[in-house]
Amino acid sequence: MKRFFALFLAATLALSLSACGGSASSTPASTPSSQAAQSTASKPSSGEPSGKLVVYSPHDADPLNDGVNMFMEKYPGIQVEVVAAGTGELCNRIKAESAAPIADVLWGGGADSLAAFKDYFQPYVCANDAVIDEAYKDKDDLWIGESPLPMVIFYNKDLIEKAGMTVPTKWSDLIDPQWEGKIAYCLPSKSGSAYTQLCTMLLGHGGKEDGWDFIEDLYDNLDGKIVDSSGKCHKMVADGEFYVGLTIEKSAIKYADDASVGFVYPEDGTSAVPDGVALVKGCPNEENAKLYIDFVTSKECQTVQSEKWGRRPVRNDMEVPAGMAKLSELKLVDYDFDWAANDKETIIEKFNDIMVG
Repeated sequence: MKRFFALFLAATLALSLSACGGSASSTPASTPSSQAAQSTASKPSSGEPSGKLVVYSPHDADPLNDGVNMFMEKYPGIQVEVVAAGTGELCNRIKAESAAPIADVLWGGGADSLAAFKDYFQPYVCANDAVIDEAYKDKDDLWIGESPLPMVIFYNKDLIEKAGMTVPTKWSDLIDPQWEGKIAYCLPSKSGSAYTQLCTMLLGHGGKEDGWDFIEDLYDNLDGKIVDSSGKCHKMVADGEFYVGLTIEKSAIKYADDASVGFVYPEDGTSAVPDGVALVKGCPNEENAKLYIDFVTSKECQTVQSEKWGRRPVRNDMEVPAGMAKLSELKLVDYDFDWAANDKETIIEKFNDIMVG
């Protein structure tokens, strides 16, 4: 019998891969509320997995809830507790708890963010390793990609057509003076996705050192307008407050039925940094955590996450959802996870220096 998972959100947390702030909320997987339902609930037979599992996740509530429910249906003997917050908060929490870990697994968060905290994860080669390309796994198996996230340029068709302008198809188009003050971009110090976009543009326009000339030109064209949340970038474009915005494919694809907006994969090189999943070092429920990692990278879970929530599967034996391009069709920059992770403070400081002139 299906177990129902009550996902808290008492403070109506806005959960996303790019979220960086907010207080964590946790809820144990709930048993059925009625006594009758409890009496008829299936019990695991001897030898089936049992015990507890603590999942830390920055994922949006719907795919998170769905994924956990599916896992509990598959393994009814495992009691799952979820702690939901932003990627940065959860990674810092794992670090703070490292002497006595509470979390067993981190499900979600950009791989460059996970790479910055990989000292607090332990290696694991999942059961689905053979169908996950090497580009989407840590070389030391400290994190595993579970959903690649290409960066895109989202645009308002109506505004662009009325102004007699042409849809930008490259990052470099955005430094044209005609886009001044019309670009929605979030501070990379506040948003994981904005930080990935910054690194992507650097790598695609001159590299780690010379790419800063391009970033200076782009910042000048922002005309001092910086969005305070990456989750607002696509919304403000759709609402007509900006002509174009820098966002994630999974946000843009939500508007597939809206004829007034669209998105493009930058022709001068985008990135597809995956959301990752990682086994917490020294976790109290290691075997259950491994089962969970195997599950979220399984075809079963990835199919539902793709079909219901528009999440791109990481498995190379699956097709992408309608409206998404195949990764093989995109020009991808050679994204350096270790550089993006280890030099994050310096990279953000350089961007802030540009802001203050």
